[in-house]
Amino acid sequence: MSKSQLRIVFLDAATFGDASLERFTGAWNCTVHSLTQPAEVRQRIDGFQVVVTNKVVLDKSVIASPEAAHLKLIAEAATGTDNIDLVAARERGIPVFNVPGYAAQSVAQFTIALILELATRAGEYMELVRRGGWEKSPMYARIDFPIAELAGKKLGIVGYGNIGRRAAEMAKGLGMEILISARPGAAEPAPQGRLSVDEVLKSADFVSLHCPLTPDTRNLIDKRALGLMKPSAFLINTARGALIDEAALIAALRDKRLAGAALDVISREPPPADHPIVQAAKELDNLLVTPHCAWSAREARERLLNETAENIQAFVEDKDRNRVA
Repeated sequence: MSKSQLRIVFLDAATFGDASLERFTGAWNCTVHSLTQPAEVRQRIDGFQVVVTNKVVLDKSVIASPEAAHLKLIAEAATGTDNIDLVAARERGIPVFNVPGYAAQSVAQFTIALILELATRAGEYMELVRRGGWEKSPMYARIDFPIAELAGKKLGIVGYGNIGRRAAEMAKGLGMEILISARPGAAEPAPQGRLSVDEVLKSADFVSLHCPLTPDTRNLIDKRALGLMKPSAFLINTARGALIDEAALIAALRDKRLAGAALDVISREPPPADHPIVQAAKELDNLLVTPHCAWSAREARERLLNETAENIQAFVEDKDRNRVA
C-alpha cells in the first residue's frame, strides 16, 4: 500500500500535548481527533486503514465491527496494550504495533522524584512556607515532617524492563540497594540474582511497580501482599493502577500498616470525583497521587511520535516493527 492510499485516524491526539503531528500530517492522509468517547469509536474508524490510539479502548466489539472492515493496522502510541483486544486483532489478521521503551527515562525519573518526596517531604515543607509557617518559627529551621536518607535503603523493583532497569540505575546513584523480583506469575524458577515477589515485599524499604497489567499481575499488591511489607515501607506505582487492590491499600495506609504510597496511576482514569483513591488522597497525609503524568516529558512524547511514525512506515513497506499481535 502506498502512502497516498493510506488513510490514518488519530483517536486521542490530545494525549500528545504540544508535540507536533506534522511528521504524520505532512506525509500521509490523516484525520485527527483530539479525544474520542467510547460511543464515537466505531464511527471514527470507519473507512480507515490505520488507527492510532494512546488510551482509547479498541475491544472485540470494535475490532469485529463492520466499521473496522478496512482496518489494516492498529498503531498503539504507547507501550502498554491493555486497551486493545489482541486476541480479536489476531482473529481479524490486524497487526498491532506498539512503542517500547520511549518513556523509560521520563517514568524512571518521576519514580525517583516520588521516592524522594516520600523520603524528604519537600512538597509539604514548600506548602508550609506558602502558608506563612516559616516566619512564625521560633528558630531558623522547621522540622515538622520526618526526613529519611535513602543511602542504604532497599528498593524493590517489580518489573525489570526498560523502566525498571533505568529506575534501578538512578536509585543506585542515591546509594540504595536494589532488590529485583522475578516475573510475577512465572512458572519457572527465579533467575539467578532475582528474588520472589514475596521476598522483595518482605525485605524492601521502598517497592516500585514497573510490570505490565496481565492476568498474573492484576491486584498483585493485595491485602496479603501488603501484609508482607514492613510497616515502615513505602509503595510506588507508575505502571498500571489495577496492579493494586486499592481498597486494601487505603486500609493499610489508614491503619499505619504501611508508611506511605505514591501513585501516578489508579484503576479509573480520569477518575470520578468519588473515586476512593482520590478521596483518600485528600484525607491521608501518607498517600501521594499524581495524574498519570510520569511518562509525559516533552522528550518522551517526541520519541513516542517518532517511533509511531516509523512503525507506520514499516507497515507501508510490509515489515514487522515492534509488533505485539
